[in-house]
Amino acid sequence: MSIIWSMTWKELIRKRVVLLTGMMTAVFLIAYWFIASTIGGEIGQFGLSENDPMYVIERFTRGMMILSLGFFFGTFVVAFLAIFSSSSVISGEAELGVLQALMPRPLPRWKWYAGRWLGYVSFGMLYALALFAAILGIAAIHAGVPRDVGSLFFAYLLFASVVPLLVTVSMLGSTFLSGIGNGVLMTMLYGGGWLGGMIEKVASQFASLQPGRAGDGIGDSLSTISGLLSLAMPADGLQRMMLDRLFNLSGVQELIGLRVDDLFLMLGVGSAPTPAFLGYAAVYAAVAFAIGILRFQRKDL
Repeated sequence: MSIIWSMTWKELIRKRVVLLTGMMTAVFLIAYWFIASTIGGEIGQFGLSENDPMYVIERFTRGMMILSLGFFFGTFVVAFLAIFSSSSVISGEAELGVLQALMPRPLPRWKWYAGRWLGYVSFGMLYALALFAAILGIAAIHAGVPRDVGSLFFAYLLFASVVPLLVTVSMLGSTFLSGIGNGVLMTMLYGGGWLGGMIEKVASQFASLQPGRAGDGIGDSLSTISGLLSLAMPADGLQRMMLDRLFNLSGVQELIGLRVDDLFLMLGVGSAPTPAFLGYAAVYAAVAFAIGILRFQRKDL
């Protein structure tokens, strides 16, 4: 299984999708640096002393904005790397005859599948770690960011958790569909989950769209739609949990009375799902992984 794992890494390094992701990341970080510099530089216009408590609050508030913007766009880069690196892992290799050459060897199919999964997941999580550190580092230069190691570690795990989730579902889809078809399906599924979260964020801004409101029931319908979309692909909910854990929002609001305005809510801050959602996402991924192995065991290559 370790051989399959290392082989997956070598293939990923040679793939154009990784090269394109690296180029996109470089462009994103350059643009992010200028955005962070602009937002963080506004603090100097207030004429506050570094010993003034308001200076610290302003730096932290600007840091929240900078980090929210960075992770809002950074999540898409991580997600698309996970999707398009693994979307043709089974169907594509079966068409090329690679699996026919490997499977006759004394290697159980589940070990091949698990080795591929470990390769894609470890590569994606390492990339997520590098991007997570880069976003934090740029924000720390221009504004205040959380410094608690425990919160940062748990936030990283949530940020990177979309990698095993998406790779698992993508590999399952690859047992049914071609590489292109699976890539399109996964993109639509991920977009649907993101749309569900966005519907929830937008609805929270309008009293007329709140669930349980008497009248035409639009709020209840939107709540049901957003809930179903989030359950179909829980990636966006995990990212909202990451931001909530990173900022320790409830503690900050209690300490300094920070108000989460509309911009923060639209970026996912202050709209985290319940802790039970994390358990649902874990079960979702585990079931998809088990079905994928069973499907691959019976697949005619």
